[in-house]
Amino acid sequence: MIFLTAVLLLCGLRVMPDAESILIGSLEPCSNEGEIVNVETIKDIRCFTCMCKNGFVECLKEHCPSQQGCYMLLDEPKDSCCRKCKGCIYEGEYHESGTEWKDPYNPCKVLSCKAGVVTESEITCYTPCRHSLPPLPGQCCPTCPGCKINGQVVTEERNVMLLEDPCLKCRCDGGRMTCSKKACPVLHCPASAMIRQPGDCCPTCNGSRRLMEPPKGSCLLGRELHPAGQTFHEDRCTVCSCLNGTSVCHRSVCPVLTCPSDRQIHPPGCCPHCPLVLPVNTSCTVGGVTYKDGETWQLDQCKSCVCHEGQVRCAMEMCPQLNVPCPPNFHLMRDPGQCCPRCVESDGVCTVFGDPHYRTFDGKFFSFQGSCKYQLAADCVDHSFSIRVTNDARSTKTSSWTKTVSLKVGELKINLGEKQRVKVNGQKVIIPYYLDGEVTITRVNEVLHVETQLGVKVVWDGNSFVEVSVPARFKGKLCGLCGNYNSVSRDDLTTKRGRVVLDPEKFGASWRVGGKKACTRLNDPPPRTVQCNQHLPHRRFRDRLCKPLRSDIFAPCHKKLNYSIYFKSCLLDMCECPNRQCYCESFTAYAHECQRLGVMLPDWRKATGCHSLH
Repeated sequence: MIFLTAVLLLCGLRVMPDAESILIGSLEPCSNEGEIVNVETIKDIRCFTCMCKNGFVECLKEHCPSQQGCYMLLDEPKDSCCRKCKGCIYEGEYHESGTEWKDPYNPCKVLSCKAGVVTESEITCYTPCRHSLPPLPGQCCPTCPGCKINGQVVTEERNVMLLEDPCLKCRCDGGRMTCSKKACPVLHCPASAMIRQPGDCCPTCNGSRRLMEPPKGSCLLGRELHPAGQTFHEDRCTVCSCLNGTSVCHRSVCPVLTCPSDRQIHPPGCCPHCPLVLPVNTSCTVGGVTYKDGETWQLDQCKSCVCHEGQVRCAMEMCPQLNVPCPPNFHLMRDPGQCCPRCVESDGVCTVFGDPHYRTFDGKFFSFQGSCKYQLAADCVDHSFSIRVTNDARSTKTSSWTKTVSLKVGELKINLGEKQRVKVNGQKVIIPYYLDGEVTITRVNEVLHVETQLGVKVVWDGNSFVEVSVPARFKGKLCGLCGNYNSVSRDDLTTKRGRVVLDPEKFGASWRVGGKKACTRLNDPPPRTVQCNQHLPHRRFRDRLCKPLRSDIFAPCHKKLNYSIYFKSCLLDMCECPNRQCYCESFTAYAHECQRLGVMLPDWRKATGCHSLH
């Protein structure tokens, strides 16, 4: 699946002619994070899904398979959003381009279709063990007991190929290994457009092209037009026939090669071969290191080798093809010691800042000025962790700020206080702090970072900024002021009793813990009053202090993250500010979110005078 990211015009959206280009326009803001947005300015809206992401409308064109390498693109059908590559007709049946199938009467005969060309070939088997077993039911090749070749372990999810002959693939099924080699598909593009990457088995066509259909019944292959019924040689290994407008080609499969590519001999005929070399010794010397016959060694996390009768033979893990870039809310990650990267769902992140403003795990923004102790986030299914915050009124009538954060994981309790003071199980600790297998607490860029063995992380600036991140496995298990983390923002204001409300004050009050003694204001939540002095000079003063959010300081992030809600939060924070620097909390929250989106900002703290208070 291809995801085409797009941003929308406020008026007059246009799409670039190239099907893989992005939509062109200016940014359109939105407020309902994660919600589907209906955009009437897109001409063919059925081909797009638009949603609110990071404060902007983002549209994805999806479900279109990649047409890279297709030199017979058909016109876009009326009932679809996607162009297709020309398929094949073989023995009266239609096959989509890119498909492969076997002869039902001959398991060793494999066929494939690529851009209107059918390739027929006979599988070549390779049996690297002395005592082979019969083929598995419906399969062509004998099998080897155990699943290991040249030091590489083969699993049902992890196929392996030989470095000397990347067309040989080994797979494992029920503890038995099968190694086989297929012919490369005959390509439709001219030879000048074919490319082969180092280590790849087969060449591919570079780019794609829409070509006019040849006369009915005839076949276009490369630059040559062949009439119906004609037989012709495509190369030294391939004989083709033009049948019903489809080029049907039989291609020979060359024997498996176990000598290095620089020693392979390429005669005038079809297949290269290895020179006949009689072993003079049974050891192998590589990079000054001598290995005994049968000894294996690891080249890197993907490749290993074995010494076989004086010759080095190597194998490499085959990584599955991934949709790159990964789908939304996923990122590419390679686990330590693993060869292949994989698309992994990103952690859920909840942010609290200022006169508390909350951005839930699912992206909903709301403000709640309660000045008591509250459950911020907790695992409400398996009860593996809980996070509570204490909000302080700081001698104000209607405002409050996060004063302390308490994280509990099993029997471990971590308290994060003002000016970044830290206690673990009631004892003061010095940063950095490590407790093997349980928690790590460090200070990075003037803020505390707490990482637990559950993958739950907390960032705390010692003043009022809190960021909680949790792995995707906690989806649908959480509750508290940070919401339920179910990828839906509209039900994030769910009270402790399970009722969805619209009023943030009712929602916030329902998650209060610790009784009245945990409150710093008698009337909580505070009465609804006009919080800001509407006198014009005061509004101008607040606007000037919050203005850096709209300036060049944060400009590198403006196209990825809408600053408007952070600016509004900043204005609200300055209504009743006890220390005259409350604007810094909105700057901190915006900068952290920009960093998560991969945007590098200048030294915004120095430029704005916002330094950590620890």
